[in-house]
Amino acid sequence: MRNICIVTGARPNFVKVAPLVRALRQAATDGASVSYQLVYAGSESDPTLEQTLFDDLQMPRPDVFLGVDCASLNELTGRVMSAFEHYLDTHETDVVVVVDDLASTMAVAIVTKKHGLKLAHLVAGTRSFDINMPKEINRLVIDGLSDLLFTAGISSNSKATREGAENHKIYMVGNILMDTLRQSHSKLQRPAVLDELKLSAGEYIVFTLNRRALLADRENLRLMLDAIASAGVPVVAPLRAEAARVVGEDARITLINPLSYLEFGWLTAHAKGIITDSGNVAEEATFNGVPCITLNSYTEHIETVTQGTNVLVGEDADKLRAALDVLVSDQWKKGTLPERWDGRTAERIVKILLG
Repeated sequence: MRNICIVTGARPNFVKVAPLVRALRQAATDGASVSYQLVYAGSESDPTLEQTLFDDLQMPRPDVFLGVDCASLNELTGRVMSAFEHYLDTHETDVVVVVDDLASTMAVAIVTKKHGLKLAHLVAGTRSFDINMPKEINRLVIDGLSDLLFTAGISSNSKATREGAENHKIYMVGNILMDTLRQSHSKLQRPAVLDELKLSAGEYIVFTLNRRALLADRENLRLMLDAIASAGVPVVAPLRAEAARVVGEDARITLINPLSYLEFGWLTAHAKGIITDSGNVAEEATFNGVPCITLNSYTEHIETVTQGTNVLVGEDADKLRAALDVLVSDQWKKGTLPERWDGRTAERIVKILLG
């Protein structure tokens, strides 16, 4: 029996592991000698883990909650290491799969290797090349420790190879977000708020904002909001509390409550365009063929720019305004799907894990 532990550290991770959970369950149904447990670093009462998330993704809630919840990244790292060490001491485990680049992900990776277990990194090889970013340090540590590096594309393969990863550890499995999108595409739900706003598909721009650096620089953010609001197209912004407080000062942008996964998926898939600081949202925009402007100077998946519908404008209000002019005038570039963004990533991963 191959015992696999999948560890998540934040809400977005579940969107990526849902296809893997389904693929493992299917493998067991088909007779494979495999079992898995889904572990969450946070607490069971985490308000971001509403039941609708798991219903929408058609996956169970985590089997185990480590219960770590604190603001300090260093404290969080230490507490997750202690809690996960206890988990491994009490649960038979052969392989640990970690996701993305959080402090909790790095903590789990370190403990896994100290226990002499096989470590697999889902969405490996992503880099910002800014060592001052905590997540960049996390990525370097996790990839350096991992026995299996599951990458989304050739560029991620190249980065891992340049840093000394052995070729036999690197597997270009594709972008697992596409698995979730393909599986849920027919189930997307038009948000009722669009009826209230009297907006139809293609008549609005979606705006999301999460990065603390953007929220902290109020003066520059105001310039960016001016550029967005002056585009001449209704702007719909499903923002969480902190961002809503800041952006809500501009009445020209319509704030709506955060949406369920299926509602948000419909909103972005049918938008005229998207403005975001989220890499995941930009990847989904490439899948859906929707123009996307990313408020960052880099992207974890450059394929969204070189092949997809994404454009990077950094934190520059003038570049944002220029990109919006192109978007609104319907002159946006046409995108294509990168290699292996075909919705079969989880199947490839399970085959490797069981091989």
